Amino acid sequence: MDAYVLMLGGFGALVLLTAWLPMVLRQLPLSLPICCVAIGAGLSLIPGMADLSPQPQHHLRLIERVSEFVVIISLMGAGLKLDRRIGWRRWMVTWRLLALAMPLTILVLGFLASNLLGLGIASSLLIAASLAPTDPVLASDVQVGPPSQGDEDEMRFGLTSEAGLNDGLAFPFVNLAIALAVSNGLNAGEWAEWVGISLVWKMFAGIVLGAAIGRGLGWLTFHLPNRARLSRTGDGFVALGITCLTYAVVEAVHGYGFVGVFVAALAMRWSDRGNDYHHALHGSAEAFERLAMMVLLVGFGLAIGAGLLQGIGWQGVAFAFLVIFVVRPLCGWISLIGHDKPASERAVISVFGIRGLGTIYYLAFALGHAGFEQPGLLWSTAGLTILLSIILHGVSVSPILGFLDRRSGRDTESAQLDLPLVSSPAE
Repeated sequence: MDAYVLMLGGFGALVLLTAWLPMVLRQLPLSLPICCVAIGAGLSLIPGMADLSPQPQHHLRLIERVSEFVVIISLMGAGLKLDRRIGWRRWMVTWRLLALAMPLTILVLGFLASNLLGLGIASSLLIAASLAPTDPVLASDVQVGPPSQGDEDEMRFGLTSEAGLNDGLAFPFVNLAIALAVSNGLNAGEWAEWVGISLVWKMFAGIVLGAAIGRGLGWLTFHLPNRARLSRTGDGFVALGITCLTYAVVEAVHGYGFVGVFVAALAMRWSDRGNDYHHALHGSAEAFERLAMMVLLVGFGLAIGAGLLQGIGWQGVAFAFLVIFVVRPLCGWISLIGHDKPASERAVISVFGIRGLGTIYYLAFALGHAGFEQPGLLWSTAGLTILLSIILHGVSVSPILGFLDRRSGRDTESAQLDLPLVSSPAE
């Protein structure tokens, strides 16, 4: 059979699975990412398919760009569905997770990578920074529902807002790892440059430009005179245009595009929070995200079947288990000490810090910009950590959150079915 025809049929099947699988899996202790990885691993058993597997070290640029696209469209979707206005008290869980849990996670993982995996400082910092952020792509089951579904509970809001921001906040540490790998040590001037550019300017540019673009496009969409009001088109694919435009503008001035996209989505949403057009924007962003995610995760499953995890030692296995079962839960719990929410909800926020496609992006980006020791070990260890997170979190999240929702009297079934709740928007 002609290869093009085969690829066309495979793409069509993937699109159908993108639309249908979430409905089939809704009542099962499975997630869409688990099925995607399983499909990829199954395809690797077909003779000749393993040879087509995108092994990371041989396709760094491709993997970087595909994972980058999935992450930015996911960040747009995450920002659009948050009902809660930004504020110090309203976002206190988020600030705690970003200011305490994430740096502490990087510190502990860097120590483990150095002492358990035997990596140097640059490689240890790289894998720590790549695994520290939670993933906005694979965490859909622990995130808030579509726009205007009512008050978000603290668990889902905290995990959604954290995932929306910490992907961009990991970038300074990835850049520091690249600088260390290139120079084998930084002098005072290079440290000052890292602080001034990687920490201050890039973050400032992402926040300010993202807010300006989101507010500007929000005004054009919702506040022009009625005949010219762009929201009247109802075209949800506008979300893709906003995502790509914002990312390109922020990156053009050397800012953090991940931060810019999420902030632009928040600003766009706040332009007119009650407008039904947000449902169309979010729906399109979610569809693009799901399709791109499936492509990447099927490729991830293919890579696993072709030997991505081959040769990983007990140290790498121990490291991956520590990331999932000890480091993130402990760091998350420490960051939430003193918060007034029930212990069960704080435990969920601490445990369900899913690792995923952001890690793949950061590794591909860094390895494409500098030479790091043992890149195969970095990929295999990160790959096993992501696989464990996908399986364990994917199987456990629905029953655990469902139990807590029923115990607290929250009506989440409507949100899962994309039906509006009868309640006022969050302040």
